[in-house]
Amino acid sequence: MVSSGIPELDGILTDGFPDRSSVLVMGQSGIGKEALGYWFTRSGLLQGDYCLYVTHRPVADILRDMKAFGVPTDRVPEWIASSGSPTKCDLEDFTSISFNLKQAAQKNVGRRIRIVTDVISPLLVLNPQPTMYQYWSRLLGDLKQSDCVILAMAEEGMHSESTIAALEQQFDGVIELRLQVEGISITPLLRVKKMLGLPPLHGFFRFSVTNRGMEVVPYVE
Repeated sequence: MVSSGIPELDGILTDGFPDRSSVLVMGQSGIGKEALGYWFTRSGLLQGDYCLYVTHRPVADILRDMKAFGVPTDRVPEWIASSGSPTKCDLEDFTSISFNLKQAAQKNVGRRIRIVTDVISPLLVLNPQPTMYQYWSRLLGDLKQSDCVILAMAEEGMHSESTIAALEQQFDGVIELRLQVEGISITPLLRVKKMLGLPPLHGFFRFSVTNRGMEVVPYVE
């Protein structure tokens, strides 16, 4: 098992994410998906894992965001980004993203590899769904031949239900973040929709993201 970097979430998942797996984090913009990626990366860096962050945003923006979430930046991953990194993330050339990811994995054979990416939704907007379905199926399969765990974030509300259903089938685990609205009360909720090696988990958990970290506790109505 590979720690998520969030102790409470590790407890829900029975010690973390399965080794050699891919996990999709679904949620609307601004809900806190990025925090899962940041703490997952931080956990890997502290353990000496090879960590790669693939983003359509500039490196400077991600570092600023990490600090806002309370994630130390004294250690940083390698980057494939729109700017600020030696390797550029070009959304117009998704084959180059795949090539660079697989090359990084090949160069780090013998180490545990953690990959975080936020490019799924932009690529789905720019390309036909069947093309992206085949693309992610092949890429995730290739990456999992290494000692690799992939954490990918996708935007809820940008895609049709059929697209989301097809996307979720590609991954070994799916974590959903949503907002429960009751009158003027808004509660952020987390659900593990599926996870390789675990029985179905039907309950919701309340989560909070502050500059002190991310907390996850059972949700009681």
